[in-house]
Amino acid sequence: MSTLELLSTGAGSVGRAAVATCEAITGAVVVATCNRFEVYLDIDSPVDGWGVRHASHEVARLVAAASGVEEDVAVRAFSTRTGPDVAAHLFEVAAGLDSMVVGEREIAGQVKRALEEAREGGVTSSTLELLFQTASRTSKKISNETTLGGNGRSVVSLGLDLASAELPPWRQVRAVLIGTGSYAGASLAALRARGCDDVRVYSGSGRAEQFAADRGVVAVTDLVEALEDADLVVSCSGARGRALDGGAQSGGRGASRPTTPRADGDRLPVAGGGERAEGDALGHVLDAAAVVRARSRAAEAAGDEVPHRPMVVLDLALHRDVDPRVADLDGVLLYDLASLKAHSPALGSLVVGHARRIVDRATQDFEETRLGRAADTAVVALLDDADRRIAAEVAERVAERRGAGATVDDAETEALTRSVRRRVHAELHDAIVAARASALAAAREEASAVVADAEAATLGADVSGRDEVCAGR
Repeated sequence: MSTLELLSTGAGSVGRAAVATCEAITGAVVVATCNRFEVYLDIDSPVDGWGVRHASHEVARLVAAASGVEEDVAVRAFSTRTGPDVAAHLFEVAAGLDSMVVGEREIAGQVKRALEEAREGGVTSSTLELLFQTASRTSKKISNETTLGGNGRSVVSLGLDLASAELPPWRQVRAVLIGTGSYAGASLAALRARGCDDVRVYSGSGRAEQFAADRGVVAVTDLVEALEDADLVVSCSGARGRALDGGAQSGGRGASRPTTPRADGDRLPVAGGGERAEGDALGHVLDAAAVVRARSRAAEAAGDEVPHRPMVVLDLALHRDVDPRVADLDGVLLYDLASLKAHSPALGSLVVGHARRIVDRATQDFEETRLGRAADTAVVALLDDADRRIAAEVAERVAERRGAGATVDDAETEALTRSVRRRVHAELHDAIVAARASALAAAREEASAVVADAEAATLGADVSGRDEVCAGR
């Protein structure tokens, strides 16, 4: 998980950079969620597959540059899929079959938004459009035809289910929500669905007030104060390492904070004013010191004879908003993505099997459509030749009748054309079927050759010496 969170730091710029810097890459869509970072590429690849392996290394290089990790770390972290495996994987992802919580529904919307962002950035392609739209249709089909995704399965719902065992009844729970993005919105909706209405929202970006006003909750600017009487903290800001309000966590206005370097040379504050754990390259939105300070204030206010309110903290952010040392505090239970994954319940094999069969069929259909484009070229050539033959035969027969003294008007010419077209197309049927089958076989053979060569080469082949492909445009 730590490698994944580091690599995804610069996720937003990778797709645009890949298309802009590498001529072999004609389209890119980035799917970055709480527990995955995937880059889908449309590559104008030669049959030898060199373009595939070169583009894979180029993307790894761009990710390394954007996230600040060593290039060889990025290269080793990525696995490469090509050919039909790409469609099969994306369709499983969109359906929730490859999720931390199998069957979770949020991923379908995230896949859809990834395509929309690529469109807005001008870096999608016709093949990627077809791939992602088919993924969305497949996900919807699985949702309609199976119980996969039923009962609101999601990382948020799993976290709240686990938290409920340690909390008062939901209508009595006092919750603090850290973050204002789409995941924060989903978390707020899940809390309300359970009956929790006492929700306060904090954001170091300053967007909490608008988020709260739009949704009828309360915005807070002092996180420590908000934590004093909190039963539940749900953190999904993804803002780890970003600059935060000076006093939000430290409890003192204008408190100085240590900084941590980032790839572009700037230095960012470490949230909360606490010390970073050794080797921790990014600060935390919520650190252990802030929680200790809040709970100490709560104890002082309540009196020593009153026990601390227990607190459950759900860290739903890929970048680990919450310092792991929070789990060591008395009376605090921390669930992060790794622990939620360990608690994820399994779905019945019949439901999953049904969903996978739908994915398999969708993958086959997608490949037939994709490869069929090459076959269509051969069919179009036959139809164009047939049109020329039809026109020539009609012209010849009209000329013969007129030469015999008959009058041939437009209606008769049109009727003659329809008659000749039916006959020619009937005669052409077998040729079209044979041409399409031959073209499909050739396209499959060529695609298989590219996939096999690329898979062999991406395991460590030297891609230097042909960098002219990545000249800037």
